[in-house]
Order: sequence, then C-alpha cells, then structure tokens
Amino acid sequence: MNQQSAAGNNSFWLPLMVVVLGAFAAILNNSSINVALPKLMTIFGVASDEIQWVLTSYMLVSGVVIPVTGYLGDRFGTKKVYLLSSLVFTLGSLLCSFAWNNTSMIFARVIQGLGGGMIMPISMAIVYRIVPRHRIGLALGVWGMAAVCAPAIGPTLGGYIVDHFNWRLLFTINIPVGIAGIILGYLLLVESPLNKGSKLDLWGLILSTTGCFTLLLALSQGNREGWTSYYIVSLLLISFFTLLLFVLVELGQEQPLLNLRLFKNHVFSISVFAGSMTSIGLFGGVFLIPLFTQNLMLLTPYQTGILLIPSALASALMMPVSGFLFDRFGAKAVAVIGLGLTAWGTWELRKLSVEISYASLIYYTTLRAAGMGLATMPIATAGMNTVPLNEIARASSLSNVFRQVAASFGIAILTAVMQNRQVFHYARFSEVVTVNSNAATWLSQLQGYLSNTIAGAAGAKGAATSILAGFVARESQVQAMCDTFIVSMLFIVVAIPLAFFLDKPKKEPGPASAQPPVSATAPPAPGVKPGESPSG
Repeated sequence: MNQQSAAGNNSFWLPLMVVVLGAFAAILNNSSINVALPKLMTIFGVASDEIQWVLTSYMLVSGVVIPVTGYLGDRFGTKKVYLLSSLVFTLGSLLCSFAWNNTSMIFARVIQGLGGGMIMPISMAIVYRIVPRHRIGLALGVWGMAAVCAPAIGPTLGGYIVDHFNWRLLFTINIPVGIAGIILGYLLLVESPLNKGSKLDLWGLILSTTGCFTLLLALSQGNREGWTSYYIVSLLLISFFTLLLFVLVELGQEQPLLNLRLFKNHVFSISVFAGSMTSIGLFGGVFLIPLFTQNLMLLTPYQTGILLIPSALASALMMPVSGFLFDRFGAKAVAVIGLGLTAWGTWELRKLSVEISYASLIYYTTLRAAGMGLATMPIATAGMNTVPLNEIARASSLSNVFRQVAASFGIAILTAVMQNRQVFHYARFSEVVTVNSNAATWLSQLQGYLSNTIAGAAGAKGAATSILAGFVARESQVQAMCDTFIVSMLFIVVAIPLAFFLDKPKKEPGPASAQPPVSATAPPAPGVKPGESPSG
C-alpha cells in the first residue's frame, strides 16, 4: 500500500493508533514521575534541589531536540525518525529502571528525553502525511488525546504504582509499550519521500540549542535561585541574544532549521500564539491542582489521581468530538466555546477552600478539562492546515518549540505568583489576628485547653501560637492558590479573541477527490514562495 492510497481511504486509522500510542506513552511517563520524587529523594539520599534535575533534565533535552526533528524527518523520512525516537525513549526507560543513584537517573532521563522530545512533532507530521485534509480534524482529535489526557492520568497511575508497587515499574511499563510501538510502526507506517538535498543548518542548530537550553533552564530554576540572581539573569541574557542571533541567521538561510517565515501566515501565527496561551492554562492546572489536593487537602497521590479521573475522561471524550465539529464547522466556533468553558472552569477554581466538597472540585476540574479538550485541537489544526504539506514537519517542530517554552514559562510564572501572593496574604492575616478580638479570644481558649495537657502555661501559650500560625499559613496558601487560578484564567482569556481569526478550512469534495499528501520534495504551488501557504 502506498502513501497516497492510504490517504484516500480509512486505512490511516491503524497507523494513527501507532503514533498515538507512542505520544501517549512519552507524555504519560513524564507526568507520572512527579509523584515519585519524594520517594526517590529518600532512596537516593538527595535533597529537593538535586532530585529536581530528574524532571528538569528531561524537559531541557526534549525541548532542545525539537527544532532538529523537522530536518531529520525531511532528510531520513518520518517513519525512520519515529522508530528511532521510540527506540531511544524505550532504551532510556530501561536505563531509568536500572538507576542506582541520582546521577545515573539523570543520565538515563537525558537519553529518555532525546527520544521523547522527538515523538510529538514527528508523530504530528506523520498524521498530516497519512490522513486526507477533509478527515484531519477527527484524526487529530484522536491524536490530541495523548497531549491532553496523559498529564491528567499520569499522577493517578504514578501514585498507584508508588503506593502499591516498586517505583522502578514507572519506567519498566514503558518497555513493552515501546517495543510494541516499534514493531507496529515498522509494519504499519509508510515511509515519507526523502529530501536528499536537505542540508543541516549547523549554525541554526547551535544557536537554537543554546538559546532553548538556557531559556528553559532559567524558567525551571528561577523560583528556586531567585529571578534577580546573577545566575538566572545571566541565563536569560544569554538566551535572549542567542535567540535573537538565531532569528537573524534563520531568515538568511535557504534551508533554515526552523522556518520562521511560516509566521508570515497570519492564521499559523495566531494558532501558535493561542496554543501557547492554552498550554499555560493546561500545565498550570496540572501543576496547581495536585499541589492543592496533596498539600492542603492532605490527599495521597493516588487519591489525587482518582479525583482527577473524571476530568481526564472529559478531555478524552471531547477531543474526538472537537475534531468531528472542526471538520464540519471550522475552528472558530469550536475553539471559542472550548476556551470559554476552560476560562469559566478556571475562574470557578478561585472558590477553593480546604472544606470544599469532592463533588464541587470534580465539577470545576471536569468543566475546565472538557473545555480544554474541545479547544486544543481546533486551535492547532487551523494553523497547520494552512501550511504546505512539504513544510509540515518543520511547522510541527516550530509549533512544539513554542508550546514547550510556553508550558515552562507558565509553570514558572504561576509559581512566582503563588509564592508572592502567599506572602501577601500571610502578612494580611497576621495583622487581622493581632487586632481581632475573635482571634484573640480563640487563642486564649486554645491556650487554656492546652494548659491541661502541656506542662506550664508557657508551653501551652507556645503550642497555641504555633497552631494559630499554622492555620494562618494554610489559609494564606489557599488564598494564594485561588489568586493564581485567576491569573491562569487570564492567559486563557487572551486566547479567546484570537480564536475569532482562525479561518474555516476550505471544503473538499470527499475522499475520492481529496488531494493526497505531497512529498517532502514536492515544490510549492505556482506563485507561492517556499515556506508560505497559498493563503498566507
């Protein structure tokens, strides 16, 4: 079966399931590691600043390797690159399962990140090559379940494994999945035509690697090191000037590593920017909600995961629905409704309190997740649909770079907001407690109660004061988290007006007359410059 015939009928579903499996495994593994960090700290005997590199190393390497994925797909074929990335990810998972200390774990995570970073952009390029344009919405809706659902399911799976099994199982479960993906990919995927004339943009690779690495490192370490510290400021300056030089170099290249000229296409540009804002909202929630449930509601990681299952299911159900609606009505209406639901659900999370019922928390998170599942795919697909198929691999890399940076920026900025607001609320509550007669009366009563169980009035007074301070600290953290959800909601609101500029895709007659994907070596349409779309 050749690639054109695959695009002309329903035979793309099996290959689509293969790339969905690989993307889901990569994202699921990374999101399930978070809950295992406290146990790894104890096992490896390291502090929090050292164990954090287990997460940071994967994020840095996966972000750095994304820009080169487009070139590799054009030069060696998307099938070969997908199989290679799956093999490297599986090998990294095997090495992680054998890790004996923190250093060996970080090394293994670097290997894992090399493969995991390439899987998402190359799998998106494969989807566009095997699926006809008139079916792309539904197909990407199925593919997008990996990106939206895996971060929600990950903590559940990770918490269950950590609570009931050995932590090494977090990595060993990837091995049979990876092997199955490689075998199925070899049998079912069709190789894309090769562009033998494609040349590696070496300077672009060096500059993008340096710029992305320093930027992602600064965003991941800023809250711990201090945003005004010499270390972070130096990283940000290096990143800024390196990326600025990268832009200048790329605009002068005939075969750039990342085709920045694609941003001349206004729909693609709006899609990338709106998608980046959505990524901040997505990963902000993935980051904040487990913090609230585990640190303030005192739930276990597994209980937190169970609580988040309805939201994961809502995302999973809405992704194909959004693709179905996209194919019929275009991106605009579906994206606006989805972003509106996401913003509404995020706004409702400002009502969080330690006394909140499970039903209310499930309702808010499920509403938010349903909107996210409805909006994510149409925003991404509307932009990618305006890109020539011979530029899909590089456009996918470009889009994924921005989303990776946006997700890292979102977590960094929301963490900073939460910490600053917690200090503000703690100071405000402390002032109220010192002058409020009710607080003073409560403290006096608590001190009197404790004096019967603690030797001496001084001991009772100290214990009562500590308890009251604990209540103040907890309430200030709750209020800070509510404020942070409001800020997270603002990023999503920014994307809503942008969605109105996402054009409705042109109708195609049907499968029989649908244009098959063009090869990586196919020239652009007459009158269209390389790297531009006909509508751009």
